[in-house]
Amino acid sequence: MNSDGDQGERRAAQWLQEQGLHIIERNFRARCGEIDIVARDGAVLVFVEVRARRASRFASAAASVTRPKQARLLRTAALYLQRHPHLASLACRFDVVAIEPRQSAGAARLRWIRHAFTA
Repeated sequence: MNSDGDQGERRAAQWLQEQGLHIIERNFRARCGEIDIVARDGAVLVFVEVRARRASRFASAAASVTRPKQARLLRTAALYLQRHPHLASLACRFDVVAIEPRQSAGAARLRWIRHAFTA
């Protein structure tokens, strides 16, 4: 059975491809953390964190990417670049795709935050 997180990541990857990004890898896992999507946006390597919320009564999906989570993503991205040295010369960007529930019936809203945080 697929979890909501898996479905959200698939939806985000498909949507990013429709926006012109080339998906290189999904769910890169290392001891220090996980990166949901690694993609190319032209000459830029993009590390994407996908966050989804079922209900809007708590913090937004984007707000859930806290400083400690950002630090883990930075460490994991550095390890990714060590393991893929042919990509290490590219500029890097950290994006968030936030999947928020709609206020009324219908599909959840997808919000792409480019340059969500920096190293």
